[in-house]
This record gives sequence, C-alpha cells and structure tokens, in this order.
Amino acid sequence: MSAQQTAAPAPAAAPTLERGAIGTGDLVFFVVAAAAPLTVMAGAAPVAIAMAGPAVPLGYLVAGLLLAVFAAGFTAMSRHVRNAGAFYAYIGRGLGRPAGAGAAYVALLAYNALEVGLLAAFGHFTAGAFADLTGVRTAWWLWALGGLVAIGVLGYLKVTLSAKVLGAALVLEVLILLVLETGILAHGGGPAGPDLTVLTPGRLTGPGVGGMFVLAIGAFIGFEATALYAEETRDAARAVPRATCLAVAFLALFYTLTTWLVISAYGADHAQDVARGPGGTDMFFTAATRFAGAWAADAMRLLLVTSAFAATLAFHNGATRYGYALGREGLLPRRLGTVSARTRAPAAAVLAQSACALVTVAVTVAAGADPYAVTFLWTSGTGIVGVMVLQALAAAAVFGFFRGGRRGQPRWRVVAAPLVACAGLTALTVLVCRNFTLLTGAAPGVNAALLAPLPLAGAAGTAVALRIRRRDRTAYTRLTTVDAERG
Repeated sequence: MSAQQTAAPAPAAAPTLERGAIGTGDLVFFVVAAAAPLTVMAGAAPVAIAMAGPAVPLGYLVAGLLLAVFAAGFTAMSRHVRNAGAFYAYIGRGLGRPAGAGAAYVALLAYNALEVGLLAAFGHFTAGAFADLTGVRTAWWLWALGGLVAIGVLGYLKVTLSAKVLGAALVLEVLILLVLETGILAHGGGPAGPDLTVLTPGRLTGPGVGGMFVLAIGAFIGFEATALYAEETRDAARAVPRATCLAVAFLALFYTLTTWLVISAYGADHAQDVARGPGGTDMFFTAATRFAGAWAADAMRLLLVTSAFAATLAFHNGATRYGYALGREGLLPRRLGTVSARTRAPAAAVLAQSACALVTVAVTVAAGADPYAVTFLWTSGTGIVGVMVLQALAAAAVFGFFRGGRRGQPRWRVVAAPLVACAGLTALTVLVCRNFTLLTGAAPGVNAALLAPLPLAGAAGTAVALRIRRRDRTAYTRLTTVDAERG
C-alpha cells in the first residue's frame, strides 16, 4: 500500500459559530429588543417623570447623544476586532490583555444579571396579565420556568430563529406605542398641544435630574451588543457599525418623542404630579385608554409580556456569546467554548446560562422574595452599572487602540469621540452609583453588596489572565486576538 492509502484521515475541524448568518436588520432587532422600548416607556418612564417632570424627554435625548459619541469610536474599532467577546476583546486590544480579561468577567456577570432579572420580570408581568384576562391567579415562577425553557430552546437553535422572534416582538411593541402617540396627536396633543418648551436645555437644571439620568442611561443598555455577533454577521465591517448607529438613533428619537407626547398629553406642568400620585406608574396605560381606547391599554399590557420575553432572549444570547468566547480562550472551562455541529449555537454556554437562570428563580421562590421589586430591580442595578463601566473602559480602549496610528480614520472619531465618551460615561457611572437606591429601592448595605461583585469579578479576570501569562505565553498572546482580524 502507498503512504497515501495508509495515512489516517485528518481530524475534522471543530464547529464554530455560523459565519454570515446575521444581517444588519437582525442585529438591529437583537439590540433594540434588548433595550425593551415598551418596558422602558410603560414601566420605567413614569418613575423618571416623577423624579424630573418635563425634563425627561431631553434627558433621553442627551443620553442618546452621549452614546452616539461612544458609538462613533466603538464602531471604528469594530472594523478591526471581530470577536464574540465584544467588550472583552475591545478592552483587551486597547488597554492590555489583563484589563480585557477583567472586563470579560465583569461583562459575563452583568449580562447574566440582566438576563436573570428580566426572566423574573417576565414571570411577574405574565402572571399579572393572565390574572387580568381570566381572573385566575397563577404563580409567577411557573411562567418564568416556561419562559426559561422557550428561551433555552431558541438559544440552542439557529441564531436566525431568535432574530425572527425578536423582530416580531419588537415590531409589535413599537406599533402599540405609535398607536398611543398617534392618538395623542389626533386629540390635539394635550391641553395646550405638543409643548416644545419641554425640550429647552433649561429643563435639565431642575431637581431630580440626576436621578432621572439613572433611568435614561439604563434605557439604552444592550445597544452595544451588536459587536457580540460580529463573528456571525455578513459583512461585519459594514453591518456592525450600521446596526449600532441605527439602534442608538432609533432609541434616542423614539424615547424622546414618546415621553414628550405623553407629558404633553397630561400637560407639561401637571405630568409630574400625575406620575407621583396614585396610579402614576400606570400613566402610559391611562393615556392609552383615554387617547386610543381601552383595547390599546389591554394590548399594551399583553405586549409588555412579549417585550420582557424578547429582552430576556436578547440578553440570554448575549451572555452565551460571552461564555462561548471565554471558554474558547481558556478564561473559563473549555467546554463552554464548544458549538453544536447541527445548529452552530454555543450549546454548552446555553445550558450553563439556563442553569444560572433556573437557580435564580429557585432562590427567589425559596426566599419568598418579590420577583419584580427584588430580583428584577436588584439584578438590573448590578447589570446596568456593569455595562456602563464596560462602556467607559471600551471608550478608553478605542483611544488606546488607535493611539499608534489612526488607520485611515478621522481624528474626531478615534481621538475626540472616545475621550469625550469616556469622560461622560465615567461621570454618569458615578452619578448612577450615587443614586443607586433609585434603581434598587434597597438599603445602603444591600446596595453595597449588589455593587461589590463587579470589582471582584474584574480582579478575578485580571488574576486569571496573569496566571495564564505565567504558565503559557502562547495561550496568553491569543487572549482577545482570536478571530480579531478575520472577515
């Protein structure tokens, strides 16, 4: 026999995430669904209005403008770094591998916290909507477990199926808010018509604005996840920047328009009193009944459920991409870095994420804690601060990455924009931490316990990277560079 006949066949390459499965539209659906516009407007905006009254629309606009500045540098770097670890890869390339590994652990913690909290909120909203429709009360955790199974299955199947589900949910929740806006305009826009004075800069000098920014900046959390899907995106060099900019622009304008019209509907000088009064948290539903009909308010309550489900699915997919990237590069058990040969989904990371969510539901039930006021608000607080810290570090990393050469990019985009964004995001992060109780409603000791895991996770990731450097220099040099220049 010849050597060619006796040679053993080469081992098959391990499956990877499916290249080219996602387009620009899919990316937009992922990140805008994660932001959950209906949940933000109907659930959080009344609280912001109670704090700062007519300053709220401009608050959302200013937050959007700051994040647009951040996105300018973030998307410039996305042309050179394509990795399912997103923040981890960006910070590692711009600020060094130990900083990137620390950011990786913070990102995984933040995305997990947001996902498990949203799952509890989904169970809470669904149980309430079911009771309103049928008069039958059910345990919230039954719905949460059902949602967990559905999300786990969708996360295990092809990513394009998740994109279709998120797209459908997003379109419906945006449509019902457009129905509300159209109804307000059709009735003249409120007692004095649409009030343009709401958008004057002087509104931002009033009391409660600092607390309002806590909610305004949190309303955009998730838009940066476009970079998580870079390895699975067609023409990522164009699609990721385009989707990121579209998501930020849409959210900023939509939040501003919606809150402006709702405040005008009640009267700019009266809306804050309504939000602070009995039933103030239902002011969007009340406005929907008044200006569009009871059917619109009922539809809004039902779509609040799908909004929470879509956001949970989006953060679940984001968290699994982080788990996959960290397992692949040895920062977590290698098993997490494996992919299903059939669906090309990060199967082990999906199972691990689902198990984490299941434990959170079980602990909430065992402790008799409120799924919304405790599990959702507390974990969301940790997740929001974690993502904001990562955004500030990523902005600094963009400056660091291009410091040695602008690679054809204009100076404003890779020098001025990231520095301004880093300063602004750092200031807002400090503001959020100082007003953290507005997010959680918890005592100072609880708030400290909720924030403490973030620096601990960062320190743990940095320590792991340094240990890898001591033990295996080759493996260390691969951290944050896997797939960095592909595509």
